[in-house]
Amino acid sequence: MTAFTSELIDFEMRGRIAVLTLNRPEKRNAVSQILIQDINRFFNTPPKDALAVVLRANGDHFCAGLDLSQHKERNVDEAFEISRYWHRTFDLIQYGGLPVVVAMQGAVMGGGLELATTAHVRVAEQSTMYQLPEGRRGIYVGGGASVRVARIIGPGRMTEMMLTGRRLDADEGQQMGLSHYLVETGEAFDKAMELAETISGNAPLANKMMLNTIQRVDRMGESEGYFVESLASALTQASEDAQEGMRAFLEKRDIRFDK
Repeated sequence: MTAFTSELIDFEMRGRIAVLTLNRPEKRNAVSQILIQDINRFFNTPPKDALAVVLRANGDHFCAGLDLSQHKERNVDEAFEISRYWHRTFDLIQYGGLPVVVAMQGAVMGGGLELATTAHVRVAEQSTMYQLPEGRRGIYVGGGASVRVARIIGPGRMTEMMLTGRRLDADEGQQMGLSHYLVETGEAFDKAMELAETISGNAPLANKMMLNTIQRVDRMGESEGYFVESLASALTQASEDAQEGMRAFLEKRDIRFDK
């Protein structure tokens, strides 16, 4: 991938970090099918020199959920296929091998929360608020919240959020694991870039194993999980990066694998 262009997403490379910025602040960066297609295009063929991604949004809100102005009546088959396309797209983010750090502010709702929870590291500002309003609109989530959000906050809490439409503030979201870091207003992007810089200094194979192994082991039986862990451990330990990492440790020197 030499260039990525989108009417809804700004893209730039800052060193080895790809920065994606949702850029429809007048619509609170609401999710449309075109946005999902653009996200799919980027993560299906990411820049070859990228070692990490930072996802952020322009304006006061990260993403306020589905763009209802573009919503149209669909039959069951059409709605099913759109949901499955969202699932495939968000799997590209979670399991694609590139660490993704998201910077959140304002509304992180519905499809916006589904998008945010695909990221491996989540940074929230004090203005951040989380909501799953679909149940109050007569519909059900379709972008993976039943799996990703429920695994983070628990199925009971997610059921309550959808039944009541309640909003969680930034502190509640932090306590429940929807964010890993909570910062002051205007600081989320800088913190996300700092974390992405740290992450991009890891050995690429080690990062890829972390992203693809831990979540899957969590869904395995104990014996199967141990076996997969051994495979991941063996593959990384046999790499040239691991040998250099051990030498650096024994020689008491810092090391970055992106240099």
